[in-house]
Amino acid sequence: MAELNIGNRIISHDGQYHPFSAVHKRQHSGKIIILKNKLGKTALTEDHLVYAIKIPNKRKYFDTKVKKGLAPAWYHAGALAKRDIILYPLFNEVSDKKYIEPDLSKNKYDFKSIQIPGQIQLSPDFLRLCGYFLAEGHANVKASRNSVTLCFNINEERYIQDVQTIVKSVFGLHTYVGRKPETNTAIVIINNVFVAKLFKELFGSGAAGKKIPDFMMLLPPGKQKHLICGMWRGDGHITFKRKFPRASYTTISEQLIQQMKILLLRQKIAPSLYSENESIKKGVHHKAAYRIHVDDRNSLRTLMSILSLDYYYCQTQKDHSWFDENYFYTPLSGYEAKPYNGLVYNLEVPETHSFVTNSLLVHNCGDIMKVYIKVKDGRIKDIKFETFGCVAAIASSDALCDLAKGKTLDDALKITDRDIANELGGLPQIKFHCSVLGSRALHAAIDDYRKKHPEAKKARK
Repeated sequence: MAELNIGNRIISHDGQYHPFSAVHKRQHSGKIIILKNKLGKTALTEDHLVYAIKIPNKRKYFDTKVKKGLAPAWYHAGALAKRDIILYPLFNEVSDKKYIEPDLSKNKYDFKSIQIPGQIQLSPDFLRLCGYFLAEGHANVKASRNSVTLCFNINEERYIQDVQTIVKSVFGLHTYVGRKPETNTAIVIINNVFVAKLFKELFGSGAAGKKIPDFMMLLPPGKQKHLICGMWRGDGHITFKRKFPRASYTTISEQLIQQMKILLLRQKIAPSLYSENESIKKGVHHKAAYRIHVDDRNSLRTLMSILSLDYYYCQTQKDHSWFDENYFYTPLSGYEAKPYNGLVYNLEVPETHSFVTNSLLVHNCGDIMKVYIKVKDGRIKDIKFETFGCVAAIASSDALCDLAKGKTLDDALKITDRDIANELGGLPQIKFHCSVLGSRALHAAIDDYRKKHPEAKKARK
């Protein structure tokens, strides 16, 4: 979060991109909460608000159908527990771009490069080729050689022929296929400077640096199916030798795994994300890698349909996660509280006041309380509040108003956090900071009044 730049956009609770106006940081000494679900882990302060459903500890709420009847709300991270349901927004922003225009400029003395069309339609075939490249491809853009190579298993003849057919129909080019039985690999080569420049510009360089361009992330989900198909055919597989089949996808690009997550969620496919540290196994160096597993019955059926495969398993399987039109619902599988001393960060999103992490939807400021006072003859004649937060924060605001109304400014400044909590009949320890928020807001309102009315400050003396 510290590396983000003002003006960058981030997905909010409405499933749309929104710009954020500030990155806030502060020193924190105390507990942090690490929440884990299928989408990953997020570390938060215990008072940070998370959009979730609290699951009562009763037997009937083990049934997913019963859980679906509960209403979501904003809860402090410290108040959540395993089995509570996290809501994650489905990205729904769409911009249906029809074609792209490749760079057709070339060197002055380049007389050999074969021209490709000036407009490339974003057709299912081209998007599937893009998926193959993201999984298996590399673009060489050098003075001596310009080409795109895609590496397949030698037995993946169907995919090799698919690439050859697409390259011929989209670019009007022939490909060269080199087969190496000793390594069980087949390399498809496209010798063309324009194609090489296009793919490097679109998808980046190196396996760890690959990414999907923004305009492809905005395409309609129906088009994105073909991108997923090519990517999964290249870097994914499906295991059938288990009680329930499971699909897996692997990449060493952290950005690409998060983009694949978003693409799958748009198809209402529930992904489980994992990471593996860099290691050496049996003398072989393995880079840090990121994986997605799909084993939920309905999700796997949808994914296999995208891959043109039949789903023929009929075993009963419980679904603990589900979708509606706006959100993905998934249970917390891990909750850990640990001490922390260091910087914590937050974003300010002016329009929607919320943003997604890799695994949660959070409010951008925790609890927010604004207090307005009307003063006459040195006393608080009226007091109003605006509060965005949990039930305890709203109740604390209301109690504060009851305590402060009619008091002199000096007496109002004597209202403590404990006074507010006592007015409510007590607060749980995890919620006590709500009363702290109330007293601080009142003090700030009085200080602001006295700055604007110097005579009130003199009267105090």
